[in-house]
Amino acid sequence: MSEILRNLPRVARRRPAGRSARCIFFRDWARVIAYLAISSLPLTAVAVPYLPGDDKQIVERLPYTAADTASRELRALRDQLQLQPDKLELAVRVARRYIEMGRSSADPRYAGYAQAALAPWWELRNPPAEVLVLRATLRQHVHNFDAAVADLDAVLRAHPRAAQARLTKATVLQVQGSYDRAKGECLALRALAEELVWAACLANVGSVSGDLAASYRRLNSVLARHLEADSDTRAWVLTMLAEMAARGGLVVEAEQHFRAALALDGTDSYLIGAYADFLLDVERPAEVATLLRDKTRADGLLLRYALALKALHAEQLAEHIAQLRARFEASRLRGDRVHLREEARFTLHLLGDAPTALKLAQENWQVQKEPADARILAEAALAAGAGPALGGLRNWLMQTRLEDVHLSR
Repeated sequence: MSEILRNLPRVARRRPAGRSARCIFFRDWARVIAYLAISSLPLTAVAVPYLPGDDKQIVERLPYTAADTASRELRALRDQLQLQPDKLELAVRVARRYIEMGRSSADPRYAGYAQAALAPWWELRNPPAEVLVLRATLRQHVHNFDAAVADLDAVLRAHPRAAQARLTKATVLQVQGSYDRAKGECLALRALAEELVWAACLANVGSVSGDLAASYRRLNSVLARHLEADSDTRAWVLTMLAEMAARGGLVVEAEQHFRAALALDGTDSYLIGAYADFLLDVERPAEVATLLRDKTRADGLLLRYALALKALHAEQLAEHIAQLRARFEASRLRGDRVHLREEARFTLHLLGDAPTALKLAQENWQVQKEPADARILAEAALAAGAGPALGGLRNWLMQTRLEDVHLSR
């Protein structure tokens, strides 16, 4: 799910009296929600962050125009940071902006740029809380989930009312399949965050732990009561509702939610990939091809484009399979193993190598346990005729009570 972001209207940011700004870190919930979009890991084969060896080294000229206010502001902030690399507030602002650009562009290099901005504090045992939250966000981006949780725990020991840390921790724990612990963080948010935020947190956990239908209804009802919520938060919740509806077999409702979310943010790579998966599941590959034709820079979107081409029996399929093969091989040479779910899908559905796909899916399962991870593990195990792998997955599904029509089939 797992996050970046956008400068959006600051609407309905009510806080209980007495809550300090330092304990919140981000008073703009749209920005907090957007930071969580960094957990859209499956959509790009994330490279190990590149850290320049010299502060004066030019790593890339970011595309911008004079009319592009956000890019112009980032360039100005970056220039200031080169002159004052030890200025904490400035470094945090630059790191946040890079994370925002990474989400909107699906370019993993921006995570490295964000880490570079935080370099003076990155290796400290007790960095400032703002750095800890950002470090946790970036660590989860490369699937270093345990280290991310440790950073967030350090923040929460010093600042128990740090709402962003709790929401981010809940997200990481859910990705790991630790649903009870994730629910505990969501419950703690009830005293710290707006209703739509904590309700979405609880519904998201409930939807993968035996309460799918009720979680969907409750969150849909809460969203209807918060028409004033900013567009970032609404897009986040609508995407969540769309995925719940899709897992529950509510095809019409899922499409309505996806389209509403895309109307609010048509550049979100996680949302685009999730909608493409939905369209593939309902056998509408031509729409996937149209949706993704100009978005194949992100490896996960290229994969979905190739899957659509396969369904359409398109002549260009071989070319895109070769591109994907080269990208995954390059990732392996870098020692980058954070894209295993996508590589397993590629290996099973485009290469037809079920035994290798199963190994990749099992390796991925050791790290993250989202519904999509369970699905590729089940598909690969069935294709490979691997009964023990299916038995272990069935036991886990029974324990967690995860509901998904595709897994059931």
